[in-house]
Amino acid sequence: MKLLKYILYISPLLIFIGIATSRELGKGSSELGSKKNPIKFYFTPSVDASKITTSADKLIAFLEKETGYHFVSAIPADYVTVVESFGSGKADIAIVNTFSYLLANEKYGATARLRVIRGNGETYYAGCLLVKSDSGIDSLSQLNGKKVAFVDPSSTSGYILPKALLKKNNVNIADEVFAKKHDIVVTMIYQNQVDAGATYFSPPDKSTGIPRDARERVITQYPDVFQKIKVLTVTEKIPNDPVMFRKDLPENLVKKVTDALFKFVSTEEGMESLYEIYSVRGLTKTKDSDYDVLRDLLKRINFKIDLSNK
Repeated sequence: MKLLKYILYISPLLIFIGIATSRELGKGSSELGSKKNPIKFYFTPSVDASKITTSADKLIAFLEKETGYHFVSAIPADYVTVVESFGSGKADIAIVNTFSYLLANEKYGATARLRVIRGNGETYYAGCLLVKSDSGIDSLSQLNGKKVAFVDPSSTSGYILPKALLKKNNVNIADEVFAKKHDIVVTMIYQNQVDAGATYFSPPDKSTGIPRDARERVITQYPDVFQKIKVLTVTEKIPNDPVMFRKDLPENLVKKVTDALFKFVSTEEGMESLYEIYSVRGLTKTKDSDYDVLRDLLKRINFKIDLSNK
């Protein structure tokens, strides 16, 4: 009889412990980085998605091996979707353009932890406006009333900086179109679909003198692109694209991933993969205040962006 009373007494406790334990096990199985809840790594759609996918697969495989976490990657249709994915919890980490970072930081508290390094050790970049060499256009003022191709309404080098430059110089274009990709902008200029186009700009390679703006992305299709298309003007410089992390990610997870990213880009395969899609030659640490230069620029010219045009 005493044994029965004892069993009846401790049964609720045993049931409680069992439920609590199962909850903890369930919680552990869905922790960020597990198979059930992989870390979501987004890539900005600046070039053709097939190019990004190949490189993304290599990066994801490397990160999983180095960190022990599980990852999935995604390439949204446009820049704004990348930003909104941080608000909806669909993205944890992303390589983004600078303006998209400002949006994600302001709206959702995303934080820049790394910044890409491009050729010649550059940690800053600019935008530029391109025109046909035989167009007769030699100054910004001559773009008044012209048709101009941009990349995306939230592309820093492919829209924000060139548009700000046009505004600063009181240039009013007649029509603007969005090509979604830098190389498509160049193609549209080459095929005389537009009078000018905006893309990213980096100084020519120091050893070869070869230009390193978006024209190089179509040289296979158009071997004479450097002769047929010229740089009309270059915008102000801003810090290179950041790797941003979702707000409130565990610091040990962030450190593991950043360490693995540094290791990946130090390998030949890693550098080739990231160069193919983002012209990346390396990574360096960065912080949010490094991007105040763009915030100040936009504030200085009272630049407003209308994302409804995307």
